[in-house]
Amino acid sequence: MDLLQSRLLRAIPLALLRILVVTVLPETAQHNYDASSKLLNQYDFIIIGGGSAGCVLAARLSEVPAWKVLLLEAGGKPPPESHIPGLNQLLLRGDADWNFFTEPQSNAFQGFADKRIPYPRGFAIGGSSVINSMFYVRGNRRDYDNWANMGNPGWDYNSVEHYFKKMEDYRGETTPETEAFHGFGGPMVVENKKWQTPVVGGFIKAGEQLGYKRVDPSDPDQIGFSVVDFTVKNGIRWSTAEAYIKPNVYRPNLHVVLNAHVTRIIFDSNKRAVGVRFQHQKKMKSVYARREVLLSAGAIGSPHILMLSGLGPAKHLLSHGVAPLVDIPGVGQNLNDHPYLTGLAWTTRPNSSFNILETAHPDVLYDYFFNRDGRLSGTISIEGYAWPFSEEGDPYWPEVQIGFTPFTVGNDFGLITQYILGLDTKFYHNYFQSLGQREGFSIGPFLCRPKSRGTITLASSNPNDAPIIDANFFDHPDDMKAFIRGMKFSLKLGSTPALKDDFEAKFHDRILPGCENYKPLSDEYLECYARTLTGTTYHPSGTCKMGPISDKYSVVDYMLKVHRVKGLRVVDASIMPVVTTGNTNAPVIMIAEKAADMIKSDWGVPTPFYHT
Repeated sequence: MDLLQSRLLRAIPLALLRILVVTVLPETAQHNYDASSKLLNQYDFIIIGGGSAGCVLAARLSEVPAWKVLLLEAGGKPPPESHIPGLNQLLLRGDADWNFFTEPQSNAFQGFADKRIPYPRGFAIGGSSVINSMFYVRGNRRDYDNWANMGNPGWDYNSVEHYFKKMEDYRGETTPETEAFHGFGGPMVVENKKWQTPVVGGFIKAGEQLGYKRVDPSDPDQIGFSVVDFTVKNGIRWSTAEAYIKPNVYRPNLHVVLNAHVTRIIFDSNKRAVGVRFQHQKKMKSVYARREVLLSAGAIGSPHILMLSGLGPAKHLLSHGVAPLVDIPGVGQNLNDHPYLTGLAWTTRPNSSFNILETAHPDVLYDYFFNRDGRLSGTISIEGYAWPFSEEGDPYWPEVQIGFTPFTVGNDFGLITQYILGLDTKFYHNYFQSLGQREGFSIGPFLCRPKSRGTITLASSNPNDAPIIDANFFDHPDDMKAFIRGMKFSLKLGSTPALKDDFEAKFHDRILPGCENYKPLSDEYLECYARTLTGTTYHPSGTCKMGPISDKYSVVDYMLKVHRVKGLRVVDASIMPVVTTGNTNAPVIMIAEKAADMIKSDWGVPTPFYHT
């Protein structure tokens, strides 16, 4: 199936689906967030980017009635279908996505079209929390203790745990032991997966057969197996737009402007950020900040805007005709992400797993629209996670996270999955065609703490040109060694009696095209397999690294203030010194909750749980 056919097959049903969604679920109708008609010349705080972090900042800072807060979002309103958890795959490479691509790679992506992969980022109010798979994973306590040890006081796990709980309204099942992990009554609703396939029970049992217990996915020590938790409320996606902006958008001191593409930050002669330039309604506009500019455009957008504003590696800026204001070498460097393997597949007996195309069945639609139940009440993606002991270093700090998906990449004949992953058409059909409409599952690792680092750089000085994204997966040899260990664990898991006997699981042992010269399942074969079929879990981070000024590649200090300038902070995934051991949406919301308290404290507003 070529690209045009794929787009047509998506576009026509999608238009009809949007009509159906708004008709049957009126609460998903597009909310009127935009206050551009009320735009002032000056605000106390200007927030660039209305994503997972920016929405939190806007809600929390506007709690102070005397502060005027402006939130600028480049995208528009979330599309109606984004509210339905099970339609998550339709959002990738859609009109709520920036539609970025990585650069072609020599170390990875060999089975993908043009040896590059799509790199989705949210392009709507709510940002990537509008298009993601809604997984709620905090990470490992050692992630945050490590941040603190890297010169960032106040970012250890004991210091940030409060902010995870502050954000959370947990509605899943708890035990006396796990209740202490959770928060209750916060803006972000978190639920257990409502509808589950039978085979995910086999996955949990397989973990037990390998000596692992079932754990709460918010357990800061992680080790074990879990069915996923979601940011979903009563069967509706609960993005940061729903949780933080919609309830507060009517505050007179909060203005939200959509379709506002920021082109640069304005500085005065003292290198203080005093305003923002942005494109809106085909005009260039300027707005000014009395107190601070807060950059929350994400791990791709934030370094891009900094560089366009003259903050970044000076030689690189000059090569694109951008006059350097401050030479900050780390801007756009240190790109962290989690490489993820989706191709290891097993077929199973009937009525045990999932057929993607059955999501359009009338019974499935009825069950969701009228009962808020069934397959569409949760994401069509990973259903279970495992954090095995690490074989190198601290055994309780997992080097891989295992994803269990109750279908295979080949299940839908390439109609959806091939397109959103960006797999090469010929390669896809050669390797996966025999799996079409067959029940099965996939197990694959994602690398929790890669040592390889990518970059975000300018393509030009034109703000409308997407930046260059070099993921640089598997550049460091240790990454491949750890990844192969994760692949071997996945294969071992698929061979347990809980899956092999109870569900008649049979490994898809077709030789991967391009790897014919290696002995099947040898280390050399697995490396070839990984370099061919490994993509991303969509967790870019680290490109405006938090650290002391003595760290040449740090961009912000532990208060998230940009080095060598005034009045500017970065608040999003880009500040992570090292990516967390797990999905990143919950940590980003935590970062923004903590940042809001830091900002309030700096400006004299009491915050009960934050101390400098």
